Amino acid sequence: SLEGGMLCFIPPSAPFHSHKFYGRTFNKDTVDKALAHLMTRGVKVAGGDRLGKTIIFAKNQAHAGFIAERFDANYPHLKGDFSRVITFRTEYAQSLIDNFSNRNKAPHIAISVDMLDTGIDVPEVVNLVFFKLVRSKTKFWQMLGRGTRLCPDLIGPGKDKEFFYLFDYCRNLEFFSQDPETTEGSLGASLGRRLFLSRLELINELDRRTVTEGISDLLAAYDDPSSDRELRHELANRLHIEVSAMNRDNFIVRPKRRLVERYADREAWEVLSGGAFKELAQDIAGLPSELEPEAEEPKRFDLLMLNLQLSLLRSEPGFERRRDQVKAVAGLIEEKSAIPMVAAQMQLIQQLQTDDWWQDVTVVMLERVRKRLRLLVKLIDKKSRTIVYTDFGDEMGEERGFDLPGLTQAGDFERFRAKARSFLREHQDHMTIHKLRMNRPLTETDLLELERMLEQSGIAGPAEISRAREKSHGLGLFVRSLVGLDRGAAKEALAGFLSNKTLSANQIEFVNMIVNHLTEHGIMDAEILYESPFTDITPQGPEGLFTSEQVDEIVLLLDEIRNRAVA
Repeated sequence: SLEGGMLCFIPPSAPFHSHKFYGRTFNKDTVDKALAHLMTRGVKVAGGDRLGKTIIFAKNQAHAGFIAERFDANYPHLKGDFSRVITFRTEYAQSLIDNFSNRNKAPHIAISVDMLDTGIDVPEVVNLVFFKLVRSKTKFWQMLGRGTRLCPDLIGPGKDKEFFYLFDYCRNLEFFSQDPETTEGSLGASLGRRLFLSRLELINELDRRTVTEGISDLLAAYDDPSSDRELRHELANRLHIEVSAMNRDNFIVRPKRRLVERYADREAWEVLSGGAFKELAQDIAGLPSELEPEAEEPKRFDLLMLNLQLSLLRSEPGFERRRDQVKAVAGLIEEKSAIPMVAAQMQLIQQLQTDDWWQDVTVVMLERVRKRLRLLVKLIDKKSRTIVYTDFGDEMGEERGFDLPGLTQAGDFERFRAKARSFLREHQDHMTIHKLRMNRPLTETDLLELERMLEQSGIAGPAEISRAREKSHGLGLFVRSLVGLDRGAAKEALAGFLSNKTLSANQIEFVNMIVNHLTEHGIMDAEILYESPFTDITPQGPEGLFTSEQVDEIVLLLDEIRNRAVA
């Protein structure tokens, strides 16, 4: 079962009386709104760009068919395989179930009547939609069980399934008088939205440095940009195509139709004012587009390269870290030298791993790297991709160790982390763990107690504890990263910063995001403030919202929170 996981109940966006709502489930507008709610609020996978595996429990065969019909009408670019009716009357139902059980295969939405209520075991299921009345308590809990299976790496590399969403449109929870523990379960901005925003920010940075000319020559795409101006044109062309492919009749796009039509005009991208950047970032980024879907790995590499280009232009401290990530990616690709498409780029791949190549590097040079390597990233072994997408600084630092006899494989350590997380969260009431979660200072005795707990439980031996201490710069920090910080304690830690200040809505949201990060991860490095999702609010990071003195105050508070987990 989903150990330590959380069941999330998301009610309809407006209150309905259950008997009236249930009586109108064949109404077109009702089904359209429920589907829009699901597609907007449901748990996403593939970097946040695709709805995760979903089961819709329909009233009867006709109702299931009607839901499928309305889905195809609202999402014509997904029509066909994305959403399928799976009932006892469905031809080749078992074949559809087998595909549904594969995380990368369609269908991703199974609309069922009784057939999938019990028995089916698909760990990838993250959304359950109750679109029918259930009056059997046993059956209700059996249906609920379709979402409780654990699933590693489902949300992203190293991000396991920890919760699922329950959309109850027929007041079943109310009927059974259930009050499950809830969580917002926020997964952050989708990969597609982050890519849109990063490209937009890069256009903004280039516009500050160059004289923007007309983009009529965008019709002839550049194979390789030779200047900042050409790169700016390519970026604008890519975003223009994405906006043009947004279906204006889509339920989610429709409220922003006026803006979508404005930026579907090519001339709108010739010169972007400050107001245009704000509209595109706040209202257009993240809207569903009907472009041909791309694999997740190339898009993650695109995001890495875009952030690297932005770091270069802004002279940000995160440049070196991202540069090292690209070097590591090149090294992993080089291992596939027997593949012809890798061999064709071998000279560039090897040059990227030298310091000389990075001397006087430009955004145009980085763009050429992005284009040449983005499709090769998929060839990297799956176990290594988590390294590609995460902070490479810690991984590279670990390689400086000399304790070879105790060295374990990365996969073994991740399994140890998972077991330790489950064990520690089950023992949150233990005095030492409680101190960590409540942001109280640790002592050397506390650290010895943590070590004793992990050893006596059989979760860890001396080698695992030593590696955890090394990778996290202390056992207290390692444990804090697994159990997180109590939300109330995180708010209290930032209360001094908030007092006697009149903050804007964006400033308050920025601080709340810090609280969210601390609640989930327990600690926070200051450089994270200059990355998404914080840069989704302000591209300049905290300096875009706060004075230099206030930024210093935030950094000092984060350091203080970190130091309290170190004896």
